[in-house]
Amino acid sequence: MMKLLCGFTLLLAVAVAYYIYIPLPREIPEQWKLMVLDATFRGVVSMGDVAHSLGLSHSVHVINSAIVSFESLVPITNQEIQAEDILFDGVHVRVYHPPGRKEKLRRAVMFIHGGGWALGAPKLGSYDSLCRLMAADLDAVVVTVDYRMAPDVHFPVQYEECVQAAKHFLKPEVLAKYSVDPERVAVCGDSAGGNLAAAVAQRIGIDNSTSVKFKLQVLIYPVLQALDFNTASYQQNHNVPILYRRLMARFWLEYLDADPDLKHSIMMNKHTAQDQSLLSLNRSKLNWTNLLPKRVIKDYKPVFPLTGSPNILKDVPALLDSRAAPLLASDEVLRMAPRAYILTGEHDVLRDDGMMYARRLELAGVSVTNDHYEDGFHGCVSFAFWPLHFSVGIRAVHNYIAWLDEHL
Repeated sequence: MMKLLCGFTLLLAVAVAYYIYIPLPREIPEQWKLMVLDATFRGVVSMGDVAHSLGLSHSVHVINSAIVSFESLVPITNQEIQAEDILFDGVHVRVYHPPGRKEKLRRAVMFIHGGGWALGAPKLGSYDSLCRLMAADLDAVVVTVDYRMAPDVHFPVQYEECVQAAKHFLKPEVLAKYSVDPERVAVCGDSAGGNLAAAVAQRIGIDNSTSVKFKLQVLIYPVLQALDFNTASYQQNHNVPILYRRLMARFWLEYLDADPDLKHSIMMNKHTAQDQSLLSLNRSKLNWTNLLPKRVIKDYKPVFPLTGSPNILKDVPALLDSRAAPLLASDEVLRMAPRAYILTGEHDVLRDDGMMYARRLELAGVSVTNDHYEDGFHGCVSFAFWPLHFSVGIRAVHNYIAWLDEHL
């Protein structure tokens, strides 16, 4: 009996180790920690898919419930920062106030959370810790936007709610209420939140009805386009956790309310094949062979089939909409965008999205800081806090807040 129990335990341990282990680039630190995190997330995604297939719940709701449950365990940090939940023009936001006199004008940061436009708990856990840290270290008012998410709503709702909240906050009378200096307001976001932050910065930049503009934009490993799922970074990192290429394609299709069965087609760039005439005006905007430095291109080559699936762009026109894909904005729009800080990670499928946008902004005359982490991976900023404390995330958080402190 004891031998049988030992044998079963050994087999179970081997099976668990096999499920957890994935080969990772040697530059990524704390590899086993990342493997365990990734295995946990893959397990939750699988549970969501099973629940969805059985008709019990939408897979995204299952995944988000697990995320909220975990984030609820994270202790509140910087408790001296006051938090106020309020509506900005009908949009739910949380406003973080530093202690001290209100007579003094402060800086402000509007933060937009990531999570593939579908996941995340902006008022809990790591995002709450991040916003409290920004408020404390910058002595700034921080507003986090709790926009509605997929699958309950789809593009352009997330974008429009962030624009609504931004325009409301930038009203002189609202800034005065929170004792904010109108010359010192930034917009910031990570991943899908970086997408929304970039799109909001573009909109505010060209909006003549908004007298106050953002001084800075901070984009943390932003997702900025869905026309090329075979950039050099997608090819290099398609199986690097936690954001796999297949998962990013899935997030895009959910956000744009498109057929999920298109996932494999867009991953093969069937929607942007060489025979797609609808792309003629946009190809140069994401030509990474021209926009990226050679050190990151390495030996990777563009992947655009000769013939593709013309109905995809017709059925999902938002793929060509710069409100959804800010990398596709015109040069005229980019010229009006604020100074930018763009954080990228070498081992992230979205690395090239951020780098291409940095280059396009530079070509449009916008000052850009591209802070690149050779050991960086997607999500590392969120994983800087309890209980994970990834070293690269801690460095990234410190550096981008220091940049804000210097330039805002």
